[in-house]
Amino acid sequence: MSDLVHSAGIIPVHLAEDRTVHVFAAHMGGPFWANRDPGAWSIAKGQFDPSAEDALAAAEREFEEEIGMPCPAGPRVDLGEFRQRSSKMVRAYTVLVEDRDALRFVARNLFEMEWPRGSGRIQEFPEMDAAEWMSLAVARSKILAGQLSILDAVERWTGRLG
Repeated sequence: MSDLVHSAGIIPVHLAEDRTVHVFAAHMGGPFWANRDPGAWSIAKGQFDPSAEDALAAAEREFEEEIGMPCPAGPRVDLGEFRQRSSKMVRAYTVLVEDRDALRFVARNLFEMEWPRGSGRIQEFPEMDAAEWMSLAVARSKILAGQLSILDAVERWTGRLG
């Protein structure tokens, strides 16, 4: 069995009338990411066991858990698998969304951790504390460095839609 951690996620895409590409990204929650913007955003994704679950099914499940609503309907496009700096393997999908207003951040999936560290006090924090549409250019300045290659794949894909 592999020691690699596998994650799967979906990054919805919208093409504006002027053909500007917008992506729906989420801000990571918890005390480590509080008051941070550049490098604190991610695609909605989560871990899965590839021997027990299909990557697309995991991506759909994780999107709904982290955003609070199902990913909009439409054909899913497999952007590929990307290795993050942590050696986590991320299988990323995208979907073209016509109506940006139909997708919004609704709920917070919570996790527990000791905070402040060493205090013995367990607190709850949201996995994601915000999500929003942003241009691909803005997303490049906000998303985790290890996910920039996913944005490159989105750009290649949308360039072929022409």
